Amino acid sequence: MRIVVVTESFLPTLNGVTTSVCRVVECLAAEGHRASVVAPRPAPSEHAGMPVHTVPTVPVRAFPTGLPSGAVRDVLEEVAPDVVHVASPFVLGARALREAERLGIPSVAVYQTDMPSYLAQHAPGPVGSGAAQAAWRWVRRVHGLADLTLAPSRHTMAELAAHGVPRTARWGRGVDADLFRPDRRDAVAPHRRELAPDGEVLVGYVGRLAPEKELHRLVEVARVPGVRLVVVGDGPDRARTAALLAEAVADGPGRANRPPVLLGARSGESLAEAYGLLDVFVHTGTRETFGQTLQEAHASGLPVVAPARGGPLDLVDDGRTGLLVDPDRPGALAGAVATLVADPALRDRMGRAGRVAVEGRTWAGVTAELVRHYETAVAGRRARSGRRAA
Repeated sequence: MRIVVVTESFLPTLNGVTTSVCRVVECLAAEGHRASVVAPRPAPSEHAGMPVHTVPTVPVRAFPTGLPSGAVRDVLEEVAPDVVHVASPFVLGARALREAERLGIPSVAVYQTDMPSYLAQHAPGPVGSGAAQAAWRWVRRVHGLADLTLAPSRHTMAELAAHGVPRTARWGRGVDADLFRPDRRDAVAPHRRELAPDGEVLVGYVGRLAPEKELHRLVEVARVPGVRLVVVGDGPDRARTAALLAEAVADGPGRANRPPVLLGARSGESLAEAYGLLDVFVHTGTRETFGQTLQEAHASGLPVVAPARGGPLDLVDDGRTGLLVDPDRPGALAGAVATLVADPALRDRMGRAGRVAVEGRTWAGVTAELVRHYETAVAGRRARSGRRAA
């Protein structure tokens, strides 16, 4: 198939959307499909041997946001794809879906970023509520242009249905179980000893350091006796998060834990080694449509503690591969972490179960499923065109 992938985020920006797009393009290329990417600047000129077309950007909260220029239509007319794949459409993706509709090209939109919830969180009260409602109207309008919208979790599918988004299906994400694996712990054993010289349990978070990730929840984790907190990632909240966690440890009751460690942004082998440093993985956000880092933690042989809300409900088998907690109950996250800190055998058992759970979720497999969704969108477009012609 010929596919044009239009994405709101791409290299060198690192996040879940970028990771998903890169892996999909790589797997499409490996299977002989021809993919072209349309992405915000700056971006490499190609990825996995496939061309990347860039559009001008403006910074929004230090994030390069692609402008919906006529370049999108130019690429679609030049490539004449069988299907347009739009990743997390909001601005650039909205233009792509409109152009695909005008040109009669089948389209698949991947819903990945819960923008309405983020807006409500950043502007609490009536302003935030109004912004969220406006965002849902925009989401409904944009995704209504797509022949098929793919959601990564059951929770997200239900939310889209509740807000009137039509023609949805579930499509998860793959994980590189060769890159993220339990034996990384052996390779980084000396660094683990440096971080935990008194046998501390290394509890870590991996992800963007931004308000929507609700990193304030790590305060109670940092105070669990015998824990040393390790934070991997970067973002606009890095300085505030560092100060908040350092203060939490210094002001904690009893003997203070060692200061939290912030390792900054990592990718590839360096990221896999960072997971290898950990004994327990903690996720904090309650607005995740999926939660790719949870899969990476499972592949790395780690038990996962996460809020029982959103994407983690599909990824964590409570009591078997990790622990799900009520995010509205103060101390719940710390209590779950304390349970795992006190029981090495439980950590090991859950870590091994998590690894088994994700071993079959390869990017090649989920991309093959994606191609079937492409075919469904093409067939749906033909059926609707036939009904209109009749």
